[in-house]
Amino acid sequence: MQIDQIMQQAATAYEQYKNIPPLQRAAFLETIGVEITARREALVKTAGEETNLPMARLNGEIVRTTTQLQKFADLIKEGSWVEAVIDTTPNIRRMLLPVGPVVVFGASNFPFAFSTAGGDTASALAAGATVVVKGHPAHPRTSQLMFEAIQAAIVQSGMPAYTVQHVTGDYHTGKELVVHPNTTGVGFTGSQQGGKALCAYAAERETPIPVFAEMGSVNPVVFLPQALETRSAELADMFATSITLGAGQFCTNPGLLIGLESPAFTAFQQQLGIALEKTSPQKMLHPGIHSAFLEGRSRMLASQDVTLSPAPVLDFDASAVRPSLALTSGAAILANPALKEEVFGPHALLVACKDKAELLAVLRSLKGQLTTSVMATEEDLAQWQEVIDVQVTLAGRIILNAAPTGVEVCAAMIHGGPYPATTDARFTSVGTAAIRRWVRPVCFQQFPEALLPDELKTANPRGIWRLVDNQFIR
Repeated sequence: MQIDQIMQQAATAYEQYKNIPPLQRAAFLETIGVEITARREALVKTAGEETNLPMARLNGEIVRTTTQLQKFADLIKEGSWVEAVIDTTPNIRRMLLPVGPVVVFGASNFPFAFSTAGGDTASALAAGATVVVKGHPAHPRTSQLMFEAIQAAIVQSGMPAYTVQHVTGDYHTGKELVVHPNTTGVGFTGSQQGGKALCAYAAERETPIPVFAEMGSVNPVVFLPQALETRSAELADMFATSITLGAGQFCTNPGLLIGLESPAFTAFQQQLGIALEKTSPQKMLHPGIHSAFLEGRSRMLASQDVTLSPAPVLDFDASAVRPSLALTSGAAILANPALKEEVFGPHALLVACKDKAELLAVLRSLKGQLTTSVMATEEDLAQWQEVIDVQVTLAGRIILNAAPTGVEVCAAMIHGGPYPATTDARFTSVGTAAIRRWVRPVCFQQFPEALLPDELKTANPRGIWRLVDNQFIR
């Protein structure tokens, strides 16, 4: 089917879908969750064959996907997310309304939670937007099975026939979807190269549109002195698990581990290396990611300022990789920007800084990140507040005494950050705040009650929280 026909169908469906009451949209999201659960066995089996991910991980991701759908359903049932504002004198009222049809690109590393029925699709449908999904070529059968669950939910819930559509193809197909005049927004999780290309397409349009691209991160972790002196073995085990989780194929994988030169930092380095050596080789998602990981790691290790720590552990075969740990200095990473680039996979670079000033300089030299973490005692924090101050400017999520790889689906979560981690640091792709990507504020001035949306009527028939004459009331 031609992209033009698909986008025309999306626009036609949007004219109906945007007017469907929130409670019916919520029921639709819940029905998608039910249909996914009913297909769990086939979905997990197919995704396992296409991605090499283990069954336990995939089953957990199914739960995450249905949980996302339920949280967005609950959000729009409650209704206050529309940010209704009323000024009675003059009679001006404002709320958030959906933008129109959006395009969602499936991600390779999360075949369920960030793909066909993942957070981008769930949040867009919750907002009242229609969705065209570009399935990821690394797991086409999984994507099609998931779309069939959505199709079944569309029929059962009485939604417009083309509320969600599914397409496959190469980058030409992706470009066609982005540049089509009916497209009003784009969601993407993937490489920096891919995200920047989509942004360029969107900017070249006669009417530019936003691209909400999450493009990766090295997720720097700072290990403060007393924390290392008191629990280096515990931290080594924690980060060995984090670095190797999912063969390192998480956008929140801790790729840069920063501390001061000291016996404690050396001990941590040795303990982490031993813990990583104990892990088994893992298969990566697909040959392309596998090759890119090996090439990226080789480029980093080619630098004369980088050494493997401890002994080389590059005994991989054609289909699996072992984790690796490298060591460099604060001076070297300041002098060589290439050492700050992401190596997507089970690899981390330790950075030994000579003093506090150099450590802070390393942090300040980094580009935007999804996460940044600090391992510290209360005494550390009292003496190193400057680290937190820099981290707040660096990333969308700052983590204390925990690894960054777990991303909770909740209202407070921010999975985003300054460029180039994402294209717009004001938004998140995880958590219920993700809905704000697919809406815009609209102001109604001097409108009679009968023509206002329920959320803005004086009687407040939905019973939502609103800002009325500068007072939050229900």
